[in-house]
Parts: sequence; structure tokens; C-alpha cells
Amino acid sequence: MAPSRIAIERDSGKPLYRQLREALEHEILSGALDLRQALPSSRELARELGLSRNTVNAAYMELEAEGYVEARPCRGLFVNQEMIAALEPSAPAPTASTSGDFSDVIRPLSTSDLPEIAKVRDWQRYPYPFIAGQVDPSSFPRLPWIRSLRQALEPPHLHYSVRDGVDEDDPLLIEELCRRVLPGRGIEASPDQVLITNGAQQGLDLLAAATLAPGDEVGVEDPGYPDARHIFTHAGATLRPLPVDAGGLVPPPSLDGLRLLHLTPSHHCPTNVTLGIGRRRDLLARAAEADVLVIEDDYDSEFRYQGSPTPALKAIPGSDRVIYLGTFSKFLAPGLRLGYLVGPPEVVEGLRAYRRYRIRHTSGHEQRAMALFIGSGQYQRTVRRRRGQLSRRWEATRDALADELGLSPDVPPGGVSIWVTGPPGLDCARLAADALGEGVVIERGDTYFTDSAHNRQHFRVGFAAIDVERIRPGIARLASLVRAQLA
Repeated sequence: MAPSRIAIERDSGKPLYRQLREALEHEILSGALDLRQALPSSRELARELGLSRNTVNAAYMELEAEGYVEARPCRGLFVNQEMIAALEPSAPAPTASTSGDFSDVIRPLSTSDLPEIAKVRDWQRYPYPFIAGQVDPSSFPRLPWIRSLRQALEPPHLHYSVRDGVDEDDPLLIEELCRRVLPGRGIEASPDQVLITNGAQQGLDLLAAATLAPGDEVGVEDPGYPDARHIFTHAGATLRPLPVDAGGLVPPPSLDGLRLLHLTPSHHCPTNVTLGIGRRRDLLARAAEADVLVIEDDYDSEFRYQGSPTPALKAIPGSDRVIYLGTFSKFLAPGLRLGYLVGPPEVVEGLRAYRRYRIRHTSGHEQRAMALFIGSGQYQRTVRRRRGQLSRRWEATRDALADELGLSPDVPPGGVSIWVTGPPGLDCARLAADALGEGVVIERGDTYFTDSAHNRQHFRVGFAAIDVERIRPGIARLASLVRAQLA
């Protein structure tokens, strides 16, 4: 042992024997000592460190009492043999190839047989990203959002940004939603009817967990949002697919037997058609008769480019059984994961309890920043600016599809994508793969159907994340691939 490695601080206030004992313990546990050699005698170590023998003996006695060292007659003090065995590895450390098999640790999802949306992860690197659900980063209101984030960290807002709200939402954000955002959708709500979520998808997950039992039946649009199907099925429910046409969901003769009904009435996912007022009233009446809870997934109603936006289903009289899901993701940024839910106070209270033991609550800093963002008027300014940008891209995409693919220019005037249905011989999976090889990112449409194998002729062309001047050349390249495949 090299005593020079042991540092003794004489002015630290800690007893010298305790400092020496801790230093020796560290040397033993770190393997710095030659463990099969005797420790220095108390006389030798005291001389080397400039300490008294009593100090060294006191340190040695504590180490021996705690089992770190053992005395051997006529030989001195040695590190305990059992300590040596514990410190020395008995076998080489396992490598990745010899580590345990953890494949059965995670219980498999019960939805593994359902089709799911597959996004191109590095879509921004392709020249023609016709991808839905993403935004052009340059359109994000960076400076206003930074100001809101900074203001949220100053008094009196700091408390709400950094506190543990347990199960409570930011009261200022709730107030701004009730006063400035929801009335624009025709919804009048009180604070006890609103719950903040990590995006609309968490709202779906909470509703599924809190309302569904194994064997319950959920009505879903077909085609419809694949992630909703996964969430409901994972909760143990069975799905009842309901057809969609140019007027939206076709109301079935009865909703008897359903526990939930999931709808995207403003802009149907994925076709963007709007559910007409007649069907809306019909569905509400049937839901009341069958005692069914209706989930209105209103994910991008802000983006309508012709005519006035249709009021929310939740705004219609008799919509007490409607749970409204809204989000800031589509118009601001999906990475923020910030949304909200509106429903009866009893339902919101129950969902709040479920949320508490999942994520507790959404980030207080983001909640307060969003409240300040809305209160400053930036929310409405951003929506108007973004709507104008997307309107130009929608028109460019619509016109290019009409010219290059012969698609009817009469497409739904809303959303962030255009749904394309080709002839029965078109294979969207093959088309998406071929297009990617040409730098064109599209989304295959078969995953939106319950029977994906027999619905391969559909695909989705998003326009929210692509520069307007790239739209026509990208569609031209896509059209050539469609013609080649059909030929």
C-alpha cells in the first residue's frame, strides 16, 4: 500500500482516525491494495502519515470490527478472505450474446394482429415529404412560444410551472380554453368539464382504461384511425366497424350493444369528409337510446379552406353523452403533446383519478406557457397564419393531383392531407416503397381499414410539411410511378 494515496485533512473537523478508516475502506473496496499482502503495521503507517499510533490502531480496530480486515497470528492484518472473494469476479463478465433472454418479460400487446400506421422516421431528409401528422418546422412560432415559456418561469406564473399539481390542471389554461378556444367550436364549458391531456391520444387511452371492460364493444369508423383501434382492443374491447361514405359515418339502424362510439366528424380520418348535420343528429339520438358514450375526436378542425367550419358535435343540443377531444398538436407542433378533453363533470373527475396514477399531470411549465400563449392572442394569430399557409398547399396539392393523376378537384376542403383512391389494381404498399426510392414520402391507406388486405388501392398525400414549390414536381414523380405500376 502506498500511504501517499491517503489524504488526511487535519483542519476538517472530522476525527483523524475516522478519516484514516474511511480512506482504508475505500482502498479495500476499490481494489487499489495488494490484497494478499499484510497491511502496514501501526508503527509504520503512523510514521508515514505523521499520525500517532493510537490514531492508526483506532482505525484498524474499526475495520476489523466491521469485517474488512482480519488479524493473523504472528503475521499482522490482512484483508478478510471473504471480502476478497466478494471483490474478485468468479467468471468473465457476460457479453451481449450470453446475457439472459428477456423476450418474455414484457407482456405482448393484444393488438399485434391489427394494422398500424408506419411513419418514415427521417422524412425531413427526403425532397418530397407528403407526410401527414407532421408540420413544417419553419412555420412554428418560435419567438412567441419562447416568450411564453420564459414568462411562465417568472412570478406569479413560476409557482404553476414548477409545482406538483398532483391531479390538478393549470387553472389559467382551463380558463383560457373555456373563454377563448372552445367557444370557437360552439362549445360552452365550465372548468369542471375540462381535463388537460398529453395530446388527444392520451384522452383516448384514459377513456378506454376507465370505461371499457373485456368483451365490451366499441363502434369505430371503417376506414378510421388505426391508433384508436389499438387502444380500444388493448383495453380488452371488441370492435364493430361502421362504414363511411362521402357524407361521413353511415348511421347503423341501432347502436345497441355498444359501450363507446369513436368519431372524427369534422374531418374524417383519413378521408377528410365532414359528417353532415342530419347524420349528426341521428347518431346523437341513437346514442341516447342505446346509452352509448360518443367520443368526438376533433383533431384538426381549425384547418378548413372553403366555407365556414362546422360546429362541433359537442355543440349540438342533446350532446350530453359526447366526450370532446381537442389538441394543440396539429396546428402548433405534434412534439408538444398537449391536448384537452371536455365532458360531463362526473366523467372528467373519474378520468382525472385515472390520469393521476399514469402520468400524474401534464407538464406544468407547458400548461402555463400555453395559457399565456392563448391569452396574448398568439394562438388565434398562429391559427390564421397557419390556415393561410395550408390553404395554399392544399390548393397546390389538389390541382397537381387533378392534373397528374386525373383526380377530381372536388376534394374535401379541410385537413392536412388528401385521400386518394386508385383503381383496384393499385398496390399502395408497393407504391409507397417505390416512391420512397424516388424521394417521395406518402402514406399507404390500407392500414386505415379493418380488412387491410382488400383495400390496397388507397393512399394519403399530406401537404403540411412540404414546401409549396415542391408539391407539383413531387406529385409528377408519384404519378409516373402509379402509371408504371398499373401498366
